[in-house]
Amino acid sequence: MRKMTVIDSHTAGEPTRCVLAGMPESVFRKSAGALAERVERLKREHDGLRRAILCEPRGSDVLVGAYLLEPDEPDCAAAVVFFNNAGYLGMCGHGTIGVAVTLAYLDRIAAGTHRLQTPVGVVQVHLKDTHTVTVENVPAYRYKTGARVSLPGGNAVTGDVAWGGNWFFLAQNHGRRLALDNVEELTEYAWEIRTQLAAQDITGANGAEIDHIELFSPPLDAANHSRNFVLCPGKAYDRSPCGTGTSAKLACLIADGKITPGEAWRQEGILGTVFEGRARVENDMVHPSITGSAYITAEATLLFDREDPFQNGIGA
Repeated sequence: MRKMTVIDSHTAGEPTRCVLAGMPESVFRKSAGALAERVERLKREHDGLRRAILCEPRGSDVLVGAYLLEPDEPDCAAAVVFFNNAGYLGMCGHGTIGVAVTLAYLDRIAAGTHRLQTPVGVVQVHLKDTHTVTVENVPAYRYKTGARVSLPGGNAVTGDVAWGGNWFFLAQNHGRRLALDNVEELTEYAWEIRTQLAAQDITGANGAEIDHIELFSPPLDAANHSRNFVLCPGKAYDRSPCGTGTSAKLACLIADGKITPGEAWRQEGILGTVFEGRARVENDMVHPSITGSAYITAEATLLFDREDPFQNGIGA
């Protein structure tokens, strides 16, 4: 019977499952190669584990996983590969906050600044206390502005295409009510946008698929600047305000001159939880940072019985 050790947390309501032990040595050890090579090995040889770890009966489509691996970059506290029910993520803001709080819980890092290696580059995390973390993300940028997406029924929506560690389509004038009791309609609407982006060949740089949809509205709490709803690649909505989505938003705000470098932007999510974002600009590049809080919710050992018909997850 295979066993895997995990620690669960949530960041602003969005869960992260950190995998600590039980993964293949061919991806865990830095001696197995550069992180990019190990990610490709995960995709090619061990992708069944991804669904087995996250999906029913051990989890749900909402969970985001994080393999904690030995880093091959110097001075990094860990390497992390994020994944969800649909595949692998280049970067995950809420997940990075969850990883930092998990590493602190394990006494692997203390309060202060640390480096984490991700498939899209090294990010810095500043652990303020047991729960509060600031992530300095990879550089973000707006790729297209005013991208028009035609929708069935003769409707259309216009938005920006931006990179914040993942590719986003960001729309403000969508006419939808961003509320928790409206998530089914929001999910179907956002999925329709994503489907039409692909059908109309609207992409990120180098033809990259835009797999995150982010809708905005005024905040419910006047202390905040904006409210959002984010649909992730596996059709689950982000319970948090989305770290990479907020990074993409910051890049658009800087490009439009709506905020200045260093100015705080309080992004409210669909649950009402908040990430505080800031951006610095260096050599014409936007470097976003996101502050949020995470909480440990469980320690567990996942068991994989070879006789279990659902050992690799339902739907695998």
